[in-house]
Amino acid sequence: MTTRSELWLPTLLSVIAGMVDVIGFLSLGIFTAHITGNVVVVGALIVRHHRVNPAQILAIPVFVLAVALTWLIAKASGRRGTVLMRPLLLIQFLLIACVLIFSVITKPSADPHGLMATIAAMIAVSAMACQFALLRLTLSVVPSTAVMTGNLTNAVLGLVDLSSRTRPLIESDRRRLTGALHPLVGFFVGCVLATAALTYLADWAWSLPAALAAVAVALG
Repeated sequence: MTTRSELWLPTLLSVIAGMVDVIGFLSLGIFTAHITGNVVVVGALIVRHHRVNPAQILAIPVFVLAVALTWLIAKASGRRGTVLMRPLLLIQFLLIACVLIFSVITKPSADPHGLMATIAAMIAVSAMACQFALLRLTLSVVPSTAVMTGNLTNAVLGLVDLSSRTRPLIESDRRRLTGALHPLVGFFVGCVLATAALTYLADWAWSLPAALAAVAVALG
């Protein structure tokens, strides 16, 4: 049976991930929720002998460390399953709030390759690492909230299976379709909102994902 958390949390976290990824990319020059993208960009820049953003290189070890630290916090709490949800959501909120405060004070977007931008980006990467770990530790069956390739694949497979008049190739295809579409739509909405927020709010744009992260804590 699908719990309420499995229904609303992935969608809400997808909106947050979309916002954080777009704000990080447009203002800090780094994919904060899509580590694979940073690996691709770094490889391309190195081959073409272009300047590499230090944050893109640091994002990989920082992400690994943040996931490990999230696990350590969960282990130290003595909790398992969905009871871990609220404390880990709180950590994500605090990290995004730190990015907001740090960005408003230091204006890192003025120099995407500078030290302040690197620090802000690493805090944002840590927040997204916490989100990835949170889902695996509390709701391991839900789809990804930040990597949309798998969700798009599931959505397409579910859609063509539903439209077929023969026996579906994938069991529970309607649930697969719904579960994949919600994060896809949420991530896209987050990207659009974040782009608009950056246009009008500049470094204050981080207030949007921070506010939604606070809502997630309250509902969690």
